[in-house]
Amino acid sequence: MKAVGFYQNHPISHPQALQDIEVPTPKLRDHDLLVEVRAVSVNPVDTKIRLGGDIPADGARIAGWDAAGIVRAVGPLATRFKAGDRVWYAGDVTRPGSNSELQAVDERIVGPMPTSLDFAEAASLPLTAITAWELLFDRLRVQEADPTDNNVLLVVGAAGGVGSILTQLARTLTSMTVIGTASRPETRDWVLAHGAHHVIDHHQPWVSQLAELGIADVSHVIGLNHSAGYVPDIAAVLRPEGQFALIDDPTDLDIRPFKTKSISIHWELMFTRAMFTTRTIARQHALLRRVADLVDQGGLRHTLTRRIDGINAAGLIQAHALVEAGNMIGKVVVANR
Repeated sequence: MKAVGFYQNHPISHPQALQDIEVPTPKLRDHDLLVEVRAVSVNPVDTKIRLGGDIPADGARIAGWDAAGIVRAVGPLATRFKAGDRVWYAGDVTRPGSNSELQAVDERIVGPMPTSLDFAEAASLPLTAITAWELLFDRLRVQEADPTDNNVLLVVGAAGGVGSILTQLARTLTSMTVIGTASRPETRDWVLAHGAHHVIDHHQPWVSQLAELGIADVSHVIGLNHSAGYVPDIAAVLRPEGQFALIDDPTDLDIRPFKTKSISIHWELMFTRAMFTTRTIARQHALLRRVADLVDQGGLRHTLTRRIDGINAAGLIQAHALVEAGNMIGKVVVANR
């Protein structure tokens, strides 16, 4: 079958950064689905692994951890889906990714695709929706917060893929005041259109901007990028016993400023459940099913802003370059017609 992969770690400008290749059709494990991939989204994880991820000794690394497609076969213990079902998922970073004609994926991390979206629109959401959901409800457990306690969520870097769905989920499913950070007029408008009550500029002092909104402090902060550099601002705006969660990979994160306020810290990686086959692995199936319902009911919007036709090396090189540029609003998707 056709796939897009790489045999060495290269910058996207290198002629062999991503290549069109032929690989065997994957064999199914007990809980697997064999999915005909119709659309994929490119995320920062794709570019990180292309630049520095492990490569199999006997072949190419196939990236891609956001997909929408059609089930073509099921494993012997798979019971949630049948051939012909339309599905969406982010997958498992320890297995070959979705940049291929067919992909084997554990059904416990797969959900039914929203009926109101096409494949490209659907592919913009799984990884970011899982990440956002797990940040809110599994790491910060905002559902347990006292609703009378004036809870305020600050999302740092809210115009990107995760931020765009995180603000929507928080606005739709919680009673929190949702504040996003953005620095350009177009990103401010995007964040407000995707659920935030307010927007502040992360390049300017946070305390004074919140004060102008009549907000003395916040109960929760989610850092989506550059978390290490924002520690002083985060420590200043979080109330005592507040909570901070992050998804990025700072090489040096000094959390000592959080001690006097007893701020708790949570790290989120949406691949953890699949990587370790945790006891809660099937929660990703359940949350993707719930997110699909919310999309079909009009409570959540897809975040596709750029579509590239053709799941091939040329299309994926273009998508990787857009993500690496660092100024994406929403998501870029590569789709077959």
